[in-house]
Amino acid sequence: MTAARTGPIRDVRIVDLTQALAGPFCTMLLADLGADVVKIEPPHGDMTRALPPFPADRDGCDYGGYFASINRNKRSVVLDLRQAGDRDILLRLVDGADAVVENARVGVMDRLGVGYERLRERNPRLVYAAIRGFGDPRTGPSPYAEWPAFDIVAQCMGGIVGTTGRAGTSGVPCGASVGDLFPGTLAALGVVSAIHSARGTGVGQFLDVAMYDALVSLCEGIIYNFSYAGKVVGPRGTGHLALCPFDVFEARDGAVAIAAPTENQWKLLCEAMGRPELATDPRYDDNLKRVAAADEVRDLVTQWTARHTKREIVDALGGKVPAGPVNSARDIFADPHPRARGMLVEVEQPGENPPVVLAGPAIKLAATPAAIYRRPPCLGEHTAEVLAEAGINAVPAGAPRRGRGR
Repeated sequence: MTAARTGPIRDVRIVDLTQALAGPFCTMLLADLGADVVKIEPPHGDMTRALPPFPADRDGCDYGGYFASINRNKRSVVLDLRQAGDRDILLRLVDGADAVVENARVGVMDRLGVGYERLRERNPRLVYAAIRGFGDPRTGPSPYAEWPAFDIVAQCMGGIVGTTGRAGTSGVPCGASVGDLFPGTLAALGVVSAIHSARGTGVGQFLDVAMYDALVSLCEGIIYNFSYAGKVVGPRGTGHLALCPFDVFEARDGAVAIAAPTENQWKLLCEAMGRPELATDPRYDDNLKRVAAADEVRDLVTQWTARHTKREIVDALGGKVPAGPVNSARDIFADPHPRARGMLVEVEQPGENPPVVLAGPAIKLAATPAAIYRRPPCLGEHTAEVLAEAGINAVPAGAPRRGRGR
């Protein structure tokens, strides 16, 4: 952890009305990049506070790993937006904000009296970002606009489930919650872009990212394949439609990725396998031929990889042919790269809990580095602090708890 905010957007203030994963991941990215993110929570807190895994000292810490991972670098304020007084407090906080981010269903914030049009009246330069399952009518209609959605729904409807898994199946979801994480990432980019525009024009705007839209964007390959060739791409296993070898291969102790689609890479792979003659074999001497004979090529490579450990294979190919082991979390913790790159960051915890390790910022800036500088907040821990900074003397109806963290 660093001692203070060091990122390039230290002059940005975000009012964060998000819960669950997509929204908090968006605002976490902004916070890691230096933004002052004030997380507004209802009296019962973000729904993910109650999700495991939990620390040993639960009396001293009111959240688990799910919440911690995506809510570091934020300050927590408790407001009950069903109460007029707390809505007034929110409006005053918005007066000094660059952006508001929320991921409620269509119309929820409007019914509470704190939707985009109301907030824009208070702060014309405000950027208002929404992450919804199927978008917001302000940016385009959808027959599903009122539908709720979670990660699994976006993955299925956006195309990624239908292209993932063993060939001949109906597909499987990704292990990572990309139906939330990718929309959150796009929303963070949208927020920064819109703030840049607002600072030049003095006028903010509304933006939204639909989870369905984001996954269609992520699955761009299935779109052009259908448009160009009328081809419906289904689950393809671990291979590639247009490159070979470009696959995951069995090893003695697990599996490895090997990608050698160019002629030079194929030559180097054949030499490493002890089969240099395959590089000039007329059945396999260019990528298109190898794609046509993908099953044969896979068998040839597997005959070699199955006799060796992951380490032996990577040692033979590293620096010459793109290759890498299939890593578990234990493997990632043992690999020198994540530590050296600041991707495994020890973060203090409240109470008597020891530090935990969270995934660090992947955006690396040389002069103004993104960083984790503040542990995740206990519920309402910063209510008094944030309200005092804004010159607000009112006591929220949400009755914020005093922060228990040390």
